[in-house]
Amino acid sequence: MARDEDKAEAAVEAIVDTATAGLAPVSPAGTFSPFRYPVFRAIWTANLFSNLGSTMQSVAAAWLMTELTTSHQLVALVQASATVPIMLFGVFAGAIADNFDRRRVMLAAQLGMLVVSAALAVLAYAGWLTPWLLLAFTLSVGIGTALNSPAWQASVRQQVDQRELPQAIALNSISFNIARSIGPALGGMLISLWNVSFAFAVNALSYIGLIGVLLWWKSEARPVTRRAILPAVAIGIRYCAGNDPLRRILIRGFALGFSLAAYQALLPAVVSGQLHGTELSFGLMLGLFGIGSISAAPFVGAIRRRLGLEGILMLGAAMFVFSLSLVAEVHTTLYALPAAFVAGMAWVLILTTINTAVQLRSPDAILGRCLSIYQAVTFGGMALGSWVWGSIADWQSMPIALHAGSVFLVVSFLLLRMVAPMPRVGEGVLERD
Repeated sequence: MARDEDKAEAAVEAIVDTATAGLAPVSPAGTFSPFRYPVFRAIWTANLFSNLGSTMQSVAAAWLMTELTTSHQLVALVQASATVPIMLFGVFAGAIADNFDRRRVMLAAQLGMLVVSAALAVLAYAGWLTPWLLLAFTLSVGIGTALNSPAWQASVRQQVDQRELPQAIALNSISFNIARSIGPALGGMLISLWNVSFAFAVNALSYIGLIGVLLWWKSEARPVTRRAILPAVAIGIRYCAGNDPLRRILIRGFALGFSLAAYQALLPAVVSGQLHGTELSFGLMLGLFGIGSISAAPFVGAIRRRLGLEGILMLGAAMFVFSLSLVAEVHTTLYALPAAFVAGMAWVLILTTINTAVQLRSPDAILGRCLSIYQAVTFGGMALGSWVWGSIADWQSMPIALHAGSVFLVVSFLLLRMVAPMPRVGEGVLERD
């Protein structure tokens, strides 16, 4: 066994040494070409409904916390509780995704989240939730997401041709952001018509469709060399740390995630307090965020080709600074709506670009681990940022926290552009047969 592990590690190291700097293959089809694959189409559709349920639950949890406590920090921790598990357990989830059938890993995660969400709905209906119990449940759902995400993202290569991978990643981003544009409004409506327990129950039901599709999908067997989790994790970490382009991408992902969290984590408290809004106002803000994401997603590839990785991240960062600054100064929801739309566009420009950059520079044998490390770093930055910006809002004020997020984003971007520049076009991209 030890000899097999040594051979596997040597193979990975050989990949590191022979990584080419050629351009990624150009897809022969357009943005929506991955839909011609029945498996991708079915999983995409089922995942859309699952994402709808998840966004409704996120809206309900964030709004419920504003009713349970006046602490901005606890409200911000609702967002952090969904991302902390990705930071803490994501790397191990990546090793699991590489060691086992990714479809079965996804099934296990979906079933676990279904059970937790159903229990959350029951407790909310009974009125037994406290701030810390609510955080415990959102943390549990986050653990399921951490387990599911690397397997799901890595399985895209089993659903479409390698040349259409960037389009498939963009379409998955569109699916998530369609849910973000519709789900919050639906969530706000359900909360106003009934209560948060209804939104939690709808989310529990939304997992059923994706579970059914995963049971139907018979994925092609891929060669798997199983190894102990900790040595497998170590291989992935060594690869990401030793690969200069990947290392720089991960550094930038952490800093951007830390800054972007200022908007996401503080928005519920901004709407309920500074903007004097209702749950419908919160849903409208999140809905426009999603519409902005959908509007930008089809053009990410074209913008990236024109501006390069550094240019598209600069554009996204500038748009986020505008959004944070506007939200910090306005006092009615109407004037804050443009900030939500622009923030959604910036969000998809930044995260889709970083995700694609990581995937194209990661060997298939350790793809799950590379993606999980990317998620652990980026979402770890978001979790830490949620806590920091919430603490600043409690210590000083909401506008100061939002402006501090803008200042940090500008300063960190300018510094890291010199210290850890994004890879040039084709730098570190792995060519595959």
